[in-house]
Amino acid sequence: MAIETGDALPEAKLAKMGADGPEVVDLNALGAGKKLAIFALPGAFTGTCSTAHVPSFIRTIDQFKAKGVDEVICVSVNDVFVMQEWGNQTGATEAGIHMLADGDGSFTKAMGRDFSAPPVGLIDRSKRYAMIVDDGKITALQEEENPGVCDVSGGEALLEAV
Repeated sequence: MAIETGDALPEAKLAKMGADGPEVVDLNALGAGKKLAIFALPGAFTGTCSTAHVPSFIRTIDQFKAKGVDEVICVSVNDVFVMQEWGNQTGATEAGIHMLADGDGSFTKAMGRDFSAPPVGLIDRSKRYAMIVDDGKITALQEEENPGVCDVSGGEALLEAV
């Protein structure tokens, strides 16, 4: 069953690259008492993710901060090394976006937003969506009908929900 607006964020252990290598990030601990903008997407270095989704949050991160969002987080079912390099190449890391890896897809599955597209090699990946989470509770959730588009889940669209 998919998690919806009004539900609590599921328990999640994600990963990021730290100074000494991969580090576990407890998403619930990170968001305790904070407002988060989280966007999830099918994969690092893929078309729409690289040309539309990530850039939309780079453009709007300052506006999210001005509206009281403490952290902007990108989640993808990729490994921590890929997420680090993708964050560096897109400028997302420099902009202040946390690039978090859901290596085994457990968070994506707990959200009820996993899918596979074998013809393009995407197996057990994340649907494209974005949400606002306030102290662990999802207050807005916007999911794309098609993972190849970035309309309702982009930075500008999510800003309207803050």
